[in-house]
Amino acid sequence: MYLRFPLACFGFSMTLLAIGGCSPDDEHQQASLEERSAAFEQSLDTIKDQQLKDAIADLGGSLLLLERARLKLQDKPVETEYGTDDLALLKHYPSSQALSDTYINGLFVLRKNTSSDYLTDLEPVFPFPLNSASEFPFPHALEWQSVTLSNKQVVPFAPEWSETDPGIQLSPSSANLSNPDDLTVTYPYIDGIEVENTQQPQPLILHGKVEVIAPGKVVNFNLDAKDVGKTRTDGTISVTLLALGQNYAEVDIVNSAPLAEQVRDTPLNPLIIQARDHSGQFLLRSGSINENPEQLAFYQQQLAEMLKQTAWSDAFEQQLDNEQKAFDQKHPHHYSKVYFNGTVEHVDINVLDFSTADLTRKSLDLPVLKLDKAVVGKDIQPLPISVVVYDDQAANYLKNATLDPEQLEKSVVISQSVDDASAATLEFSHPATFNDEMLGALPQRSDAPVTFFAEDEKGNRSEPLELPTEAFDVDPEAGVITYDLNLFPETPAYAVGSIPLFIADIDKQVLEVTHLPKGLELKGNTLIVDQKVFPAEAWRFYAKDGTGNYLKEVIAVRHSDEPDGPPAFDVHYFYGQPTQLESYARTALNPVEYGFEVKLDKAPQASMPQ
Repeated sequence: MYLRFPLACFGFSMTLLAIGGCSPDDEHQQASLEERSAAFEQSLDTIKDQQLKDAIADLGGSLLLLERARLKLQDKPVETEYGTDDLALLKHYPSSQALSDTYINGLFVLRKNTSSDYLTDLEPVFPFPLNSASEFPFPHALEWQSVTLSNKQVVPFAPEWSETDPGIQLSPSSANLSNPDDLTVTYPYIDGIEVENTQQPQPLILHGKVEVIAPGKVVNFNLDAKDVGKTRTDGTISVTLLALGQNYAEVDIVNSAPLAEQVRDTPLNPLIIQARDHSGQFLLRSGSINENPEQLAFYQQQLAEMLKQTAWSDAFEQQLDNEQKAFDQKHPHHYSKVYFNGTVEHVDINVLDFSTADLTRKSLDLPVLKLDKAVVGKDIQPLPISVVVYDDQAANYLKNATLDPEQLEKSVVISQSVDDASAATLEFSHPATFNDEMLGALPQRSDAPVTFFAEDEKGNRSEPLELPTEAFDVDPEAGVITYDLNLFPETPAYAVGSIPLFIADIDKQVLEVTHLPKGLELKGNTLIVDQKVFPAEAWRFYAKDGTGNYLKEVIAVRHSDEPDGPPAFDVHYFYGQPTQLESYARTALNPVEYGFEVKLDKAPQASMPQ
C-alpha cells in the first residue's frame, strides 16, 4: 500500500505553494540551472540502456528540481498568510492511537446523485479530510478493493476506467480531481437499450483496507532566535535550531532510540515544523527542503557512479542500496529547512517519536449511504457516527461575528488590472469573515460615485475628466469598477469615489439542549431547524459538547415538501452529541461607504489613448 505523508515533504518531494519568480540577483543562477537542465537532458539521449536511463533521469531530475525549488523559495517575497495549528487534533484525544482510531472509525461512504443513468458516484467522507485545515497528521494508507452491488455481484477496483471492459466497473472518479478517493461505478451502455439508473444494480458495500502508523508519542519544542545553534533534548530526542531567518527555520533532529521494529523498513519523516509571528498566529508554510549538504553530496556521488555505467545490473543496484543503507546508518539525523509566508518569531518543532509505534491495519466494509443535500419529504435519514471530531477553526471564525466599520475599512484591499485597455479594472475586496456569511441578500445599490482625474506636470491630481457614460461601469455588489481607456480623452491618473460595503448586526445566544425554543429539535447527533422560524438566510447554529469544544458538522440536508419548493426544515449532522448550541441571528444590515482615492496603474504604452 502507498503511504500518505501529510503536512511534510519526503525524500525529493517539495511542497511549493504559490511561489513567484526569482529576484534579479539570482537570474544568473536560474540561467545556469536552465543550462544544466538542458545539458542533462542531452546526456540522457546518449544512454542506450533504458533501465539505467530511467534511474539517472529520476535521480538527476530530482536534484535539478530540488535546486529549482531552493532558488524559488529563497527569493519568494515575504507576504503574511496565516494557517492553523497542524497538531490541534491531538489535543482532543488521550493518545496517538485514539486519534488513529477516530480517523478509521469515522470514515463512511455517501452515494452522490449524477445526471447519467450509467454512472453512480461514491464519496468517501473522512473525519480529517486530505488538504484541509484539519488534515490527519500521521502516515497512513488507504486502498479500495471492490464494491458489492445489490445483485450480489462484486466489482473489483481498477485504477482507471477501461473502454474495452464490457462489464460494470469501479474506478477513480474523473468528476472530482480534488479528492483522489472519490469513486465512480460505471455501467455498460448497450446501443438501443435505455436503462434508468434506479434499474441498475446499486452499490451497497465498498470494500478496502486502511493502514495507520501512530507514533508512540509526540515531543514538542518551542524555540526562538535565542535558541539558534543550541541543542535541546527531551528523552531520546535532540533538536538543534541551525538557523532562523526572516521567513525560514532550519532544523536538525536525531532520535537516539531505534525505530520500532514493525516500521523499521518504512520511510518516515518525524518532523512537523510550524512557526508563529509576533501576533502568536500560525504562519502558512510556503515550502521546504529536506536534504542537507551531506545528503546532496551523497546523491551527487551516486549520480556520478550511475553515469559511469553502460548498463543497469542487479549487482549495481545492490551496490547503490548498500551505499544508501551505510549512509543512513552513519547519518541518523533528520534535516529540514522550512519557509513560511510571514516573519518568523517563534518555531514550534513537533517530533513524531516512532521508536515506539502502533501499526493499525483494518479491512473496511463500508455501507453506501444515500444522503442528498436536498431532499423532498419529511423522512430524516439517520447517520449514526461513533466518533467525536471537533471543529478547531470555529472559535476563530466566529470571533468576526461582530465587526465595526473601521475594522472592515482597514481590511479592504484594492487591486488593479490594466492588461486589457478596453476593460481595465479596480477591484475592492476584503478577507471573508463570518459577518460576510451573515449578510444575506444585499439591497440593490446603483449609487457608487466615481470620478477620474488626469495628473499635472508634478504628478498631482488635476481637473476631473469629462467622460461618456459608457466609459466606465460600477458594480457595487461585486465591488468592481471597469473602465475603457479607449474612451478617455487622456490617460487617467487617479480615481476618487466610494464603494458601498455592508456589516450585519449579529445577535448571539447560548441555548441549552434541554430547553430549546420551538423550531429547534435535537435527535441524537442531528439538529432539526424549522425554516419558517429560523430561516437559514438569517440564522446559523453551532454545537458544542460537554468539553466546551465546537463539534464538527458532517453535512447539512435541506428538506422541502415538494420539488423546487421552499425549504421546510434543515437537518444538521454532527460528529458527536451536542449538549449546547450557539445561535447567531442577523438583526440588521448596515451600509458602510468606503471612500477611496487610488493612484491608477499605467496601461501598456501601446494601449494608451491617443
